[in-house]
Amino acid sequence: MTKLTPMMEQYMKIKADYKDAFLFYRLGDFYEMFFEDAIKAARELEITLTKRGNGKNEPIPMCGVPYHSAESYIKALIDKGYKVAICEQVEDPKTAKGVVKREVVQLITPGTVMESNMLSEGENNYIASLSHFEDGSYVIVYNDLSTGENRITLITHGWDAVIHELFNQPIKEIVVSSSLPESLQTQLKERLNVTLSYQDEITFNGEYRELSDNLNDKRLMTGFSRLLNYIQYTQKRSLDHLKPAEVIELKNYLSLDMYSKRNLELTETIIKKGKHGSLLWVLDQTVTAMGSRMLKKWLERPLLDRKRIENRLDTVEGFYHGFMERDAVRETLRSVYDLERLSGRIAFGNVNARDLIQLKQSLQKIPELKLTLNQFEQEQIKNLARDLIYPDHIVELLDHAIIDDPPISIKEGGIIKDGYNDTLDTYRDASRNGKRWIAELESKEKQETNIKSLKIGFNKVFGYYIEVTKANLHLLPEGKYERKQTLTNAERFITPELKEKEQLILEAEEKSVDLEYELFTDIREHIKEHIPALQQLADVVSQIDVLQAFAEVSEKNNYKRPTFGEKQLHIKNGRHPVVEQVMKDGAYVPNDITLDDDKHILLITGPNMSGKSTYMRQVALTVIMAQIGCFIPSDDGELIIFDQIFTRIGAADDLVSGQSTFMVEMLETNHAIANATDKSLILLDEIGRGTSTYDGMALAQAIVEYIHNHVHAKTLFSTHYHELTTLEETLPHLKNIHVRAEEYEGNVVFLHQINEGAADKSYGIHVAKLANLPETLIERAGAILQDLESGNTKELDSSDEQSETNQLSFFVEPKEKKQEIPNTGKTSEPTEKVIKKLLDVDLFEMTPMDAMNELYRLQKEAKNSNVK
Repeated sequence: MTKLTPMMEQYMKIKADYKDAFLFYRLGDFYEMFFEDAIKAARELEITLTKRGNGKNEPIPMCGVPYHSAESYIKALIDKGYKVAICEQVEDPKTAKGVVKREVVQLITPGTVMESNMLSEGENNYIASLSHFEDGSYVIVYNDLSTGENRITLITHGWDAVIHELFNQPIKEIVVSSSLPESLQTQLKERLNVTLSYQDEITFNGEYRELSDNLNDKRLMTGFSRLLNYIQYTQKRSLDHLKPAEVIELKNYLSLDMYSKRNLELTETIIKKGKHGSLLWVLDQTVTAMGSRMLKKWLERPLLDRKRIENRLDTVEGFYHGFMERDAVRETLRSVYDLERLSGRIAFGNVNARDLIQLKQSLQKIPELKLTLNQFEQEQIKNLARDLIYPDHIVELLDHAIIDDPPISIKEGGIIKDGYNDTLDTYRDASRNGKRWIAELESKEKQETNIKSLKIGFNKVFGYYIEVTKANLHLLPEGKYERKQTLTNAERFITPELKEKEQLILEAEEKSVDLEYELFTDIREHIKEHIPALQQLADVVSQIDVLQAFAEVSEKNNYKRPTFGEKQLHIKNGRHPVVEQVMKDGAYVPNDITLDDDKHILLITGPNMSGKSTYMRQVALTVIMAQIGCFIPSDDGELIIFDQIFTRIGAADDLVSGQSTFMVEMLETNHAIANATDKSLILLDEIGRGTSTYDGMALAQAIVEYIHNHVHAKTLFSTHYHELTTLEETLPHLKNIHVRAEEYEGNVVFLHQINEGAADKSYGIHVAKLANLPETLIERAGAILQDLESGNTKELDSSDEQSETNQLSFFVEPKEKKQEIPNTGKTSEPTEKVIKKLLDVDLFEMTPMDAMNELYRLQKEAKNSNVK
């Protein structure tokens, strides 16, 4: 067995406490990793794997990264979901006895990163904790360590609601109790793709009492304590920038389940998982990073309170009409840095002098911003101006203390301005005068010795010295110079006078650097006391930024202010906010929509690619835009404030859960009809297409009837089952509409216009032709369609193709045994009726499915009329 050195024993002891993290063990100018950490890190970071040790001991796998560039390596590991424990020397090696003492000073995890290069500017970096209780309730706590934000919510209606809530937030890590059932832990990891961490200690730290004054429920305190304890465990420092916990009452916000957020592409697209092409992409005309983050939060939680919505709309209207002033606001905001994260870095202790200059420059823009806001007539905008409290004392301190272009390092001096501290000025004067004296001494020595090449230099080993080339050594007077160092072509000397001055200069420089660092930390601590005020200021600036962005995008894209009623949704010339941006100017075809208590279900028919799904989505996106306080893409809009939006649009397997497209479709549909109210909006697209025709049609009709008779939610239901259009005759609150298309010279022309009534055709073969399917395939499909429409199924049955009626079905009864019709030489009266009905059928006015169904009914009637 390999005998470990004392240093490696220290490493193994520390590593035992951080088994789920890479241990970055500080050795000189490197962070080293050993054993399994080294093997895995070398693979993940693509760095060289070496070995430590020789002789009798088995070599230990080893790799390392330079201390000065470790940040990029840490980021690479964090981005892959790993944790990194930073182990530093915590005692002076000069005074240490034996192995230098080391400790983990910070555990960096995906949810607790603070460095700006590891964070996305426009998105929060949440760590969440999940706590479960015996009564079946759950508490979720969100924290963004970079901004200090704490949000907490109680969920009492089941595990599915927990998954939906967590899915809708940008979470990188979830902290749970080790007692959470393994099956639920697996779901969290697989469905949410997050790092899972554990914290069982829930004793509340009294140091953070003021953060929880509004938490009256013991369950909320338990959840909050779990997360706070984990953050303290990982960060190992005081967290003065944490904000009081904000309780999120989910009943105050429009509910968007995970399916709806995904299907509507609110913050990212389904395929590319990027911002471009999402609603957020269109709306984000913010100027600051903190404004962009606030916009995303608003988009994920639209409001239900009409008063709050109208207040936002009033503010947007003020910005909308004040074009010149809005432009001035945007120009001012461009000079405002991320006050939220700067405050976090100040409290965290990793701020540098350049950060403080950014803080000063940002704060200096507040009076200018306030002045511009007061030029608006809108009272809501003037209120925002009043909320901008200018921290002039911080600006004065930074302006007096920190030079305008400081270095990044805070431990090498050159940060503090002259005149800020008398002692520092004294040290600097001694250093500067000493260097001037050195220069004067060099000039004097050259004159006295007549050695023009004589020079006075400095290095950290020997200090100051007088250097003379060997060719000129005979010119030096005897007894005055003491030899210090011999070089190949020169000798270096010192004099008592130079040695004395050297001590004064070096002492002044060393004390100057130490004092500057001390003064910098004092300034940082002083600003830390005012972090709540800075965070409040950041919040107001963020609101201003989002609301002016709404006005900017509304003016640019011709959006109009919506109104709100109680019973009717009516949008005139509505448009899809994203699709119209990616189409050529003026190419998007606007459409109206009306939903009210009389007609609260719209059954939409029309061919593929005609725009049914786009039409449905644009209604939902318009509702969301209105309920976050933005103008909407229409000529006019009277809306209802919806409590929930449910969508089933598009087809996708859930590979993680092993569920087929059809199962996902049914689960999402069930989620909608089980949770919707009469104040909800439901969008269902092509329900039933994942199974046989009759199965699908039966399910689709039953779902429509159930929503109509029991749920009463405002519903858009698109379908290719044209048979369902007859429901308009039996369901009084359902109305047929269709997307218009025309056939021209054998090709289909999509007009993208919504008209009343049902569509007459599906144009499926035309769409297949547009997709460039093989010509022979298209011709064969046309022939089959012609046979179906003419009632001739002989060729279809004799081909390799399988007819619709031969599909496996859960609902259609097994085929009856063929009955021989007796030949009596004359036609019976029932048979004549069947023949008459067959002759009256206008096949060319029927869809293929209509023809199939009519043929099926007539065949059944004929059998019944002739079988005795």
